[in-house]
Parts: sequence; structure tokens; C-alpha cells
Amino acid sequence: MTTIDLNADLGEGYGPWVMGDDAAMLDLVTSANVACGGHAGDPETMFRTLTMAKARGIVVGAHPSYPDIPGFGRRRLPSTPGEVERFVAAQTGALMAIGAIVGHPVRYVKPHGALANFAAEDVPTADAIVRAVKALGNGLAILAISGTVLETAARAAGVPVFSEIFADRGYTPEGLLVPRGQPGAMVSDAAIASDRLGDFLASGRMPTNTGGSIALKAHSVCIHGDSGHAVAMARHIREDFAARGVTVAPFLPA
Repeated sequence: MTTIDLNADLGEGYGPWVMGDDAAMLDLVTSANVACGGHAGDPETMFRTLTMAKARGIVVGAHPSYPDIPGFGRRRLPSTPGEVERFVAAQTGALMAIGAIVGHPVRYVKPHGALANFAAEDVPTADAIVRAVKALGNGLAILAISGTVLETAARAAGVPVFSEIFADRGYTPEGLLVPRGQPGAMVSDAAIASDRLGDFLASGRMPTNTGGSIALKAHSVCIHGDSGHAVAMARHIREDFAARGVTVAPFLPA
């Protein structure tokens, strides 16, 4: 029987501003990547999100980004590897501190947005993220886009690393995500997303925006929690996985 994790990017509000339906998503996913101040999130938002996750037994990870709240972390900001190391450590450490208050530990780190996409292909950025995670200790793992430089960097440094694919994003022939705003970047139809994932689980290949496919490995499937279709898509995928005999379970224990 196939087992795979279902994760979502959550806690992406800031102050009185709310993004997505975190409570509903936490009823459907098995891991939650929680914003920690770079692109969204503040102490109260982090606290609420971790408290809801703990009540449901959901594994949590930190979701650090370029320090870019106005751009929601989707802009590649000029940053040295040292700066990347420090802001990833600072953001992850902030969530770990809130986790200590809640009594629900942070288990992994998954970069967000432009940082994740750059770390997927840029060795110095990937190495900087890995150094930050390794320095923080506590057995933190990395959740990386499947088949990318960040995976290789983590393995080389002896940091536990797990791979993810995306339910709602398109792929290039190189295995990178199609940039937002380009044709084929987003998958919003839940049935199409479910069928694509079902085919992937059977074949190990994801379709690309050129009509071909690429071989990938995955421990987890991501649905972006800020999308309007997120809850409906997560529910549809869970139902489709159950029909296919696929078990949904976290890639790390809570």
C-alpha cells in the first residue's frame, strides 16, 4: 500500500489580515508549513496556528522566506549566502520558540516562494539554508522540492531531507516549478490535480509544461493554503487517495 504525506503552507496571515482557511486545511493535511515572519506570520498568528495543529496532532515545519512581507516572499531579493543563513535561522528559531510555548515542536524546515525556487537551483543559497538548519539542531529535517539542488546539499551535509511534489503547480522539463504568471504555472481544478497525482504515484513521473514528463520522488504532496481552491482540492485529493488505496500519513512523527 502506498503512503504519502499531504502538506500545506499555513499561518500566512499577519496581524488582523487573514490568509486562507487554516482550520479547515488542518483537518485535511498531515503536515503544516507555518510562516514565521519573513513573508507572513507574527507571534500571535504563529501561536494560533501551532495551537490548532497540536490539537489535531499535525506535524509542523517552519516556512522561512526572503524578508519580504509586501511581496509575500515571491520576489528574489539580493542576498548573500550569509544573509540567507541568518534570516532562515532567525525565522525558524522564532517559530521554534513559539512551539516551545505551545508544547508542539517544529520538526522540519521548508523554504517558501522565491527562496525555495532559488535554492532549488543555486548551490550557495541551498548550502546557506542547510547550514542554518544544521546549526539550529533539534533533529530538524528539510522538506525540499523533489530532484533539486537543496536535496543534494542537505544529503551532503548529513541533514535529513524529504522530497515534495506539488498538487497545484506546473513543472518545467528540468523539474522546477513553472514561474507564477506563465501559462501552466497553476493547477486549480481538483479533478485534474487528483488525476495527475494518481498517475504520478503509479508511474513516478510528473507531466511538464512542454508535453513530456519527468521522473521525481516524493514523500509529500503540497497544496498552497493561500489559494481559493485549497480546501476543496485537499478534500478531493484525500477522497481520491482513499479510493486508490493510498494512505495519507506524515513523513515525520509529531
